[in-house]
Amino acid sequence: MSGRKRSRSARWPRRLAHVALILLALAFLVAFLLLPLATVFAEAFREGLTPYLEAIRQPEARSAIRLTLLVAVIAVPLNVVFGIAAAWAMTRFEFRGKTLLGAFIDLPFSVSPVISGLVYVLLFGAQGWFGPWMEAHGIKVIYAVPGLVLATIFITLPFVARELIPLMEAQGSEEEEAARVLGASGWQMFFRVTLPNIRWALLYGVLLCNARAMGEFGAVSVVSGHIRGLTTTMPLEVEMRYNEYDYVGAFAVASLLALLALLTLAVKTLLEWRYGDEIAAHAPGGH
Repeated sequence: MSGRKRSRSARWPRRLAHVALILLALAFLVAFLLLPLATVFAEAFREGLTPYLEAIRQPEARSAIRLTLLVAVIAVPLNVVFGIAAAWAMTRFEFRGKTLLGAFIDLPFSVSPVISGLVYVLLFGAQGWFGPWMEAHGIKVIYAVPGLVLATIFITLPFVARELIPLMEAQGSEEEEAARVLGASGWQMFFRVTLPNIRWALLYGVLLCNARAMGEFGAVSVVSGHIRGLTTTMPLEVEMRYNEYDYVGAFAVASLLALLALLTLAVKTLLEWRYGDEIAAHAPGGH
């Protein structure tokens, strides 16, 4: 009996520590995630549904929504192509500069978005390296949609590649080599062997890339020029409305961005719930 009592008494500190850690994590999530998110929606609907709908129906808001989606539709597929090509090169070949390529892929993680925007201004601005030539030929990059797309591509460039590289390294190339021995062409090998094996990591990379593309502020702010109705994306529209003391309008547009983020999270969670076993089988170390 005394041994059982000692065993039970020894378990209590571990249980208390376990409960304390869970409560601490929940408190952190509530304070730094759920509460700010709830505040966005509360402020957006503070004056009721009608002012909220009027705020997002304004021409500037509709233009910002269209431009945000346009930039994402262009930037995300290009980063998908780059991510697959970079992951293939990093995991299937040995070459000089491989480490340097990996460093370049991670560069947007370490460089401030504002700095990346300034680099594009230096290159393509009116006083930039290529600006005068481009202006003479009627090509406009800065303060136009191409500049927004370039800045967004730079900021979101690592997401797809960094989801694929660890998985492809863990999987190896045995199945691809077997397909090649059996006479499969390069495209057949990719679509029938490689793509099915990486599709979940690729989808996660696309979701993350898309979420960042729609929410990017710093780099886009530098190259946009804040031309209302022409080069303002949703994050920039939120800033402009807030600075104009249009708090309901600012939070209304911000709530749309939050809904897009929640939708991305819901899709990811649904996929993990529906295809959890298959995703685990294709994860690094899975069988």
